[in-house]
Amino acid sequence: MKKILCLIFSLIISATSFGQDSLAISTTADSTHTNSHAAFSNTELENVTKIDGDSAYMKNDYISAIEVYETILKKGEAADLYYNLGNCYYKTDNIAKAILNYERALLLQPGNSDIRANLEVAYSKTIDKVEPVPDIFFISWIKSLINSMSVDGWAACGIVSFILLIVALYLFIFSKQIVLKKTGFILGVILLIITISSNLFASQQKKRLIERDLAIVMAPSITVRSTPSDSGTSLFVLHEGRKVTIKDNSMKEWKEIRLEDGKVGWVSAEAIEAI
Repeated sequence: MKKILCLIFSLIISATSFGQDSLAISTTADSTHTNSHAAFSNTELENVTKIDGDSAYMKNDYISAIEVYETILKKGEAADLYYNLGNCYYKTDNIAKAILNYERALLLQPGNSDIRANLEVAYSKTIDKVEPVPDIFFISWIKSLINSMSVDGWAACGIVSFILLIVALYLFIFSKQIVLKKTGFILGVILLIITISSNLFASQQKKRLIERDLAIVMAPSITVRSTPSDSGTSLFVLHEGRKVTIKDNSMKEWKEIRLEDGKVGWVSAEAIEAI
């Protein structure tokens, strides 16, 4: 029995090794807009903070807020900054940039309902309406479950369930009462499943953050071709704001993409930007 428990602990400790950097998140309120703009100098931009961007946003100076948020994001990613930046671009009618930044925010914080709601509004402004190939119920449910929390959330869930698992195993091994032994065993099995699942989900979210194989069409319109060349056969046309999956990223000037409905083709690398 002790050898089996030692093996279980070894497997769990290995599973909990999936780590990741902390991702700060918050949301800010939206407001009406005007065209006022006070430009920042290069020196000022080097020392700006999120408070400066929020202040410019609240004053409806969206251009200045964009400068501030983009400057800060060069130093490190944060879901709330991408979210606010997406709001600014939406207010300035740059739908492609708005979608790009909402998607980046959602990638960092997939369970945030505010980001998802704003993203849906932005997508409603795009021209292309692609119907995705539906997943079977089980796969769809698993994806929704994984996207309900971020890497941080699943990692924290895995740690907490692991600690509770130790408590449950303690009850099972050392308790003299049959009821407590049964309770410890049942809870142990459930918590073991939660611990392993949480770490698997965390690793899946981390993989998405590392690979970044999704992109947004930034050009007003692009022709998708059958080969990575301007002389390739024209397959179909995409417009700004369309989300695509980068299928082949091996070439510098051309990328093979796949749409949600399964269509594939080649586009110029300059026409898309990775999420």
